[in-house]
Amino acid sequence: MDGYKRRLTNMIWRSMAESIVFSFFVFGAIIYFMNSRDLITPFTSWQEGVKFVFMAIVIIGGIGAGYGYWNSSRITRRLEPLMETMILLEKGTFAREGFQNGEDEIGRLGEQLGRIMKRWEEQVTSLQRLSNNNAELAEKAKLSAVIEERQRLARELHDAVSQQLFAISMTATAVGRTLDKDFEKAKRQIHLIEEMASVAQSEMRALLLHLRPIHLEGKRLSEGLVELLKELSAKVPMAITWDMDEEIRLNKGIEDHLFRIVQEALSNALRHSKANKLEVKLLHRPDGVRLAIRDDGVGFELDAKKLTSYGIVSMKERVNEIGGSVDIITAPDRGTRIEIRVPILATDAAEIG
Repeated sequence: MDGYKRRLTNMIWRSMAESIVFSFFVFGAIIYFMNSRDLITPFTSWQEGVKFVFMAIVIIGGIGAGYGYWNSSRITRRLEPLMETMILLEKGTFAREGFQNGEDEIGRLGEQLGRIMKRWEEQVTSLQRLSNNNAELAEKAKLSAVIEERQRLARELHDAVSQQLFAISMTATAVGRTLDKDFEKAKRQIHLIEEMASVAQSEMRALLLHLRPIHLEGKRLSEGLVELLKELSAKVPMAITWDMDEEIRLNKGIEDHLFRIVQEALSNALRHSKANKLEVKLLHRPDGVRLAIRDDGVGFELDAKKLTSYGIVSMKERVNEIGGSVDIITAPDRGTRIEIRVPILATDAAEIG
C-alpha cells in the first residue's frame, strides 16, 4: 500500500513539474510574439526588469503548479479505488462495490476490472465447490484411501524407522566390544545411539500422526484441530499452543484440505524442525479465513531441492484447490512460519448457513 501511495504521489509531482515547464514555455512564446510586434515597452531600469521577472516566475510557476496538482488529483482520485481493488484481488479478497468512473478510458478500465473480478470470483467459487464434491467422493472411497495410507506408512516405517533401529542395534553391539578397550570411543557411540533414538522417536511420532482419520469425520475444523493438538501435546516434549475461532463454518472440502495441511505441517515439525515451541492459529478475518502455523525450529533454505522433502508442494496444491494463497517464511536457525488465506464468498456462507 505504501508503494502504491508513493506512485500516486510521484504522479502528482511529475504532473506539477510538467505543468510548470509548459506554463513557462507558453509564457516565453507570448513574450517573444509581443516583442516581435513591438508591443512591449522597454524597462526604465534594471531593478524594474528584475522585479518583473521575479513576479512572472512566481505567478506563472504558481499557476502551472496549481493546474498540475488539480489535474493530477482528479485522475488519482479516480485511479485510487481501482488500485485498491487490484491490491485486494492480489491478496485474494473480492471487493464487491461497483466503479462509477464515467465513459472515458478510466471508466472503461473500471468496467473491465469489474468483469475480471466477477469472473475470478466465479472461478474461486467453482474451485471450492469442486473441492467439496471431491471431499464427498473421498468419503465414499474412505476404506480404500485408509488402506493406501496404511501401506504408505508401512513403507515409510520400513525405510526410516527400521533402518534407524538397525543402526542403533549395530552401534549398541559395537559399544559392548569397545567399552573395555576404549572408554571415550564407547561414550561417543552411546551419544550417537541417543541421537539416533531421538530421530527414530520423532519419525515414529510423525508417522503415528498420519494414522489419525484422514477426514474430520463429522467434526468442525476447529474441533478436529484442537483434538489433534491436545493429543500431540501430551506425547511430545514440545510446547504447543493454539488459538481457534470456534465460530468459523466452512464447507467440507475446505475443512478437509486445511486439516490435512495442518497434519502435514505438524509432521514436518516433528521430523525436521527440532523445535521447542509450535503455534497454530485459525482465525476469521473480514476477507476470509487465516490459518497460521509457526515453530521456532532450525528452519531450512526455501529452494526447489527442499520442497518435496518438506511436503510444501502438496500443501500448495491443496491451497490452490480451494482458491487460497500460502506464504512460507523460513531461514536456517530462524524457524518456519506458514500462513494460509482462504477467501470465503457469500455463496459459500449461504450454503454453509
